[in-house]
Amino acid sequence: MKTTLKLSLLIFISVLSLNCNNSQSTKSKAQQGAIIKLSPKEFKEKSQSQTIIDIRTPQEFAQGHIEGAVNINYFDRSFLEQVSKFDKNKPIFIYCRSGSRTSSASKKMINQGFSEVADLQGGIMNWAKNKNKIVK
Repeated sequence: MKTTLKLSLLIFISVLSLNCNNSQSTKSKAQQGAIIKLSPKEFKEKSQSQTIIDIRTPQEFAQGHIEGAVNINYFDRSFLEQVSKFDKNKPIFIYCRSGSRTSSASKKMINQGFSEVADLQGGIMNWAKNKNKIVK
């Protein structure tokens, strides 16, 4: 009898846990935006007349950046506060040196309510490798 009761309780908790997880994931998928990885060619085409954010340090930015990019240092404590000033319903295009920082920055921005964050694959290094213009 004890074994049957324990087994029944275990099954009930498992089913309840699964139902809770399913409802949460449905909500988060509906509320969260999309992170899109773009090749340098796609980034160049789609970012025309859009907001481009270079999330590197000011020193890295001064060494060269994509024309029209705004510099908001990912390592700055106010990073999320600064990016939250942009329209969350419009796509935001971001890049860093090699693509490592944009991965975590994109997730943070989506969690802040941005509908679409476009991430330059391979960062500005890949941009330059593909012979795209860099301004200083």
